[in-house]
Amino acid sequence: MSSKQQIAYIELRASAHATEDQQKVQNAIQNLISTTESPQLLIFQKTACTGHYGNPIILFFAKLEDKELLSTVLERIGNNLSSLDKEDLGRNLALHLEKTNLYLRFDKQSALQGVVKFSQVDPIRLRIHFKSQKPQQIVDFLQQKGFLP
Repeated sequence: MSSKQQIAYIELRASAHATEDQQKVQNAIQNLISTTESPQLLIFQKTACTGHYGNPIILFFAKLEDKELLSTVLERIGNNLSSLDKEDLGRNLALHLEKTNLYLRFDKQSALQGVVKFSQVDPIRLRIHFKSQKPQQIVDFLQQKGFLP
């Protein structure tokens, strides 16, 4: 089965707190998914929220559905992950998979600098939705794209 047919879409989410530059948050998301051959221009939906202490928070949401680019974007991300991140994902893959969705969190500050690495703190969240796939097919796809050692 070709990789273009395996992925339905990728959802991206991130938040900009009151102390953060909203444009830099958008740039970090763009950096995470852009390839040198084809920089991705996402259309962001913004939602204004209020934090626990009344501070303003802007939530960013974007969805990448271009069938030609989904596989390329994932290959770029997979190839730029460190071996430690790949090993961690391999050990904890069951925690990231739910049915046909793979949930990943990337470091927002590193992404702004063009570096791809996992983080649980104030991350850029990706949900990769696979078309009806068995878990082993998803694992095989992730190995093919460089996400797993």
